[in-house]
Amino acid sequence: MPPVGAGQSPYFPAAPGGPSLRRIATPVGVLAAVVGAFGYVATVDPNEPGHYPVCPMLRFAGIYCPGCGGLRSAHDFAHGDLAAAFGANALAVVGYGIFAVLWTVWLVREVRGRPLRIVLRPVHWWAIGAVLLLFTVVRNLPLGSALAP
Repeated sequence: MPPVGAGQSPYFPAAPGGPSLRRIATPVGVLAAVVGAFGYVATVDPNEPGHYPVCPMLRFAGIYCPGCGGLRSAHDFAHGDLAAAFGANALAVVGYGIFAVLWTVWLVREVRGRPLRIVLRPVHWWAIGAVLLLFTVVRNLPLGSALAP
């Protein structure tokens, strides 16, 4: 195997030249899957009972988990009703925005031939867990009832 230059991986070499369909196939495929999922949730209304399973945490413990209201949020987001989407699950809407930014950065880097590398250290995972826990606790308290679905 020929020597690899600095910053290059021998297993995933950068493709030469301009943008190619092969390089952007994965980000485009991920976007197609996300659009398909949102399209499904947009057509099959989660506000009508019987279409989706009930959250086990809500059913058995009576507590809103961080994902409670996520399908309703996705449904409202897909229909362009951002206020209702935030009302159903504000954290999910923030997640949609984070996904959009990361996906755009991913696509731009792939077009330029520089793969995206995201390294999450343990402190990042702890921070994500803390945000989810705080969101869960606050939305189940009377003062955080605006965050409940």
